Amino acid sequence: MTLTTPPRPLDVEALFPGLAAHRATATRLHPRAGSPTARDSHVGGPLLWPAGEPWPVCDEPHRHSGPLLAVAQLYARDVPDLAAGPDGCDLLQVLWCPFDLHGPTGHGMHVQLRWRRSAEVREVLAPQPAPAHVGFDGYLPTPCVLHPERVTEYPYIELLTGELGERVEEWEDAQEEAAYEAEDEEEAAYEAQDEEEDGYEAGGGARNALPSYQSDLSVAPGWKAGGHAAWNVTGPGSTDCPGCGAGMRLLLTVDSYEWRADSESWRPPATSGADGNRPTGVAVGNFGKLNVFACPHDPAHPHRFSVQ
Repeated sequence: MTLTTPPRPLDVEALFPGLAAHRATATRLHPRAGSPTARDSHVGGPLLWPAGEPWPVCDEPHRHSGPLLAVAQLYARDVPDLAAGPDGCDLLQVLWCPFDLHGPTGHGMHVQLRWRRSAEVREVLAPQPAPAHVGFDGYLPTPCVLHPERVTEYPYIELLTGELGERVEEWEDAQEEAAYEAEDEEEAAYEAQDEEEDGYEAGGGARNALPSYQSDLSVAPGWKAGGHAAWNVTGPGSTDCPGCGAGMRLLLTVDSYEWRADSESWRPPATSGADGNRPTGVAVGNFGKLNVFACPHDPAHPHRFSVQ
């Protein structure tokens, strides 16, 4: 299977040359249901976990404490934009507790990352522990193989500053206004026809046809490594490293959806429905995304997490 992102609706650097300085690559993971092994990059499969190493557990005082749930693992050989791990590690493993009962609010996620050198793992732990209880089905990923694809991204619109930010905001506002005007004209034309006869459902067609910086030209949706983070819920937040104060970089995005209604242009051809749009079955927060950040100076420093 080959999954590729359609070409962007327009050349955003030609429109805004200043964006070239902010260009970044990301690797879209394109998970699809399969039967991965511990030697594969995947979502929801067995981890390359040493037989002699204790499996991590959640010791938070919620009702069902127990082993963490294996979410994903990524080999650097498969994911070009996976940031370098500490001390030559080439494998990133993601685990979490399947309950939303953590942190200061008592409703947050508990996520753990493990970096390791894959060549050093001789005997793999089997069978691997799994929690007896899952608080939310959205924390239980469907086993998926990956189809990595590298794409180009630009910063989230609220992170663009100065004259460049103003120009992009003005263009975005003009696009939205033009789209609504075209939609009004489209609806007026069809109101003069017998809608029951032709089956037309008014609304959305013209608006969705005009490209948007935020939806179509900047940050790719779905599971990905590297690139730029989207801040749709909270707006841009602080991502300073708790270890050294450096600005952190996006390491990984775990997304509930591969695309949304406003980001259809990122959908690979010939994919549709729940199998295409939610292949992992994972739901983060209110069906949003989890952004994981890493220190660019020392990958051994603690990671930071943001649910959007």
